[in-house]
Amino acid sequence: MFEGQNSIVRRGFLKRAGAFAAANPLKLLLPLAPSCALLSAQPPAAPQASNTEEQRYRMFQDYLVRRAAEVTENNLSGIRDLGDWKRKRPELRSQLLDMVGLNPLPTKAPLHPRITGTFERDTYRVEKIVFESQPRFYVTGNLYLPKEVNGRLPTVLYLCGHAPSPAGAKIQYQHHGIWLARHGYVAFLIDTIEFGEISGIHHGTHDLEKWYWLSLGYTPAGPEIWNAMRALDYLETRSEVDPKRMAVTGISGGGAMTWYTAALDDRVQAAAPVCSTWSVQSHTALDAVQENCDCIYFINTFLADLPLVGALIAPRPLKIISASRDVSFPAAGYHDVYRRSRAIYDLYGAGARVQEYDYPSPHMDILQFRKEADEWLGRWLNGDRAPFDEGKIEREDASHLKVLDHRPGDAINEGIDKLFIPTHSMQDWKTLAAWTQRRTELLGELKEKVFRAFPKSNPPFNGWKKAEDGWVTRYADAFHVEFTTEQGVRVNGQLFIPRDNKKSHPALIYVKRAEDIVYPIDYDVLLSAFESHVVLVLRPRAVDYPADRFRMATIKRTAALIGATLESMQIWDILRSVDYLSESEGLKLSGISIYGRKEMGALGLYAAALDDRISRVILDDPPATHWQGPALLNVLRITDLPEAAALVASREIVSLTQLPQSYAYTSSVYALFGKENQIHAVDSLGDALRVWES
Repeated sequence: MFEGQNSIVRRGFLKRAGAFAAANPLKLLLPLAPSCALLSAQPPAAPQASNTEEQRYRMFQDYLVRRAAEVTENNLSGIRDLGDWKRKRPELRSQLLDMVGLNPLPTKAPLHPRITGTFERDTYRVEKIVFESQPRFYVTGNLYLPKEVNGRLPTVLYLCGHAPSPAGAKIQYQHHGIWLARHGYVAFLIDTIEFGEISGIHHGTHDLEKWYWLSLGYTPAGPEIWNAMRALDYLETRSEVDPKRMAVTGISGGGAMTWYTAALDDRVQAAAPVCSTWSVQSHTALDAVQENCDCIYFINTFLADLPLVGALIAPRPLKIISASRDVSFPAAGYHDVYRRSRAIYDLYGAGARVQEYDYPSPHMDILQFRKEADEWLGRWLNGDRAPFDEGKIEREDASHLKVLDHRPGDAINEGIDKLFIPTHSMQDWKTLAAWTQRRTELLGELKEKVFRAFPKSNPPFNGWKKAEDGWVTRYADAFHVEFTTEQGVRVNGQLFIPRDNKKSHPALIYVKRAEDIVYPIDYDVLLSAFESHVVLVLRPRAVDYPADRFRMATIKRTAALIGATLESMQIWDILRSVDYLSESEGLKLSGISIYGRKEMGALGLYAAALDDRISRVILDDPPATHWQGPALLNVLRITDLPEAAALVASREIVSLTQLPQSYAYTSSVYALFGKENQIHAVDSLGDALRVWES
């Protein structure tokens, strides 16, 4: 999402998109679902054949589109009148703050602003400014003022888009500051975290597989919004600024921050976001998520959509400016957001205060967009309806606008993604009663903030089963199976049933990772269990889809848009596989063990925490913390893996490898039950299952 100079990057995207469209001709043409009624159709009858990996992949893509449409359709759907909206507004605002990582708001520490230089031109002057939005978190910017200032002036905070320069993104957008200062405004252009004079990271999940961002509930939008709020704090200290006439505008990433800052800071009296308007439905159906930086989106814990942000700006003036040839922000999305936001403005009787404008342009900072934004802000800040004339603007060399001559040695900008979100600190529990209370509270938080998007109902399994005829049938009855875990999602695996004619058996569910799927006859680890245990080798969704790392990253980012992670969806698949064995297969089970290697074992812990029927979790080289994985929305704000494991107490946890030291915390909780021996290590899966007792 760079502006102007990103043609090479964009051509690379279009090449990838074209290749993907050729391989998946229906994916990019999926229609937006017109209503939830269409999405509630009855599931199909039990299949007569299994689906291929490609078919299940396509079904999952369709599922994402359907779920995204539900999010968009349901957002703000319960608002009936203005009184209803005003009653719900504080809670919805709090939810948005939470979803951008600003609940609670950080402490407003001293800004320590410094002016490092100034210069004058014919009708304006420029100050080079740095401040700290948090201690050691530096923000650089240029303040443009008319050369002659009489009284307090209307003020515009310009939030830059993604424009790379060692001197900061503000260099690319200086013409906005020049025009505004020439026309009687104070204009403050601040750099982004990514392309600031002190650089940070915006593309953590887009490029760098920093999936712990999801576990933190972190989006770069959080610190960007905070920097904008603190910039407004700074502007209020300036004698030239009228604090009752402040507005915000910006393009692309800066446009997204315009949306969020205006919604969350009531000091903003007018807003004009440019090339930055999206909806969950459009970005999923049109596969636009892959196009966008992490900063564009909030962590969608509460299943919201951008019209909520527009509603929180109402009834303050809002102009939505878009490019109809913008592949990052398709027209279907921005038209829908305008329509849904307008409904809240109409409740205020303020429909004229929200407008949309689009122009047949690609994603660029063009004259038409500057005209629409500046005329809009002038109308509402200054009562100015004079026609826009940009005139001649001479751009400064980057060296004239650079604020700092060196990077401060104590700057935390580059690591702000690890520091911005307060994480949960696990507490030692002295009594069983205290832990029991914590357990109840923690399960409630997990259901509210981590697993909120779990389905509210269970569709029929529509199971398919086919007998296997390979050598494994010498050990047990063997079947290939496939079943539905939620509407539109099919998972598959292999089922093995002992031939001993016993009325009940213990069960083992072996949850596969993608890395565990190499050859179809990898039964060695299970051989000792076949004659005594019902064994389900489960391939949850996405582990065997024909998707490369680029597509898988897009899937994971799209899952976050619908309030989930791929891993939380896989936990649901594990839970439904327990139901499948008893309900669809009609098996009587004397106990259920979940086994998974690495992160799949951690998912098994959560499944056991949510389902008491799971009597044992078998780990194999599990991660020590959610910083390593698996990714679950917001979980590091609430807990971490050792405490999640403690939710299983006092059922058995067995490890096939030495447990990380962090799980000593889990043992301390088990000690409250007098069950320290229920956590132990063995050398093999057969020993973990105690197959000789079965």
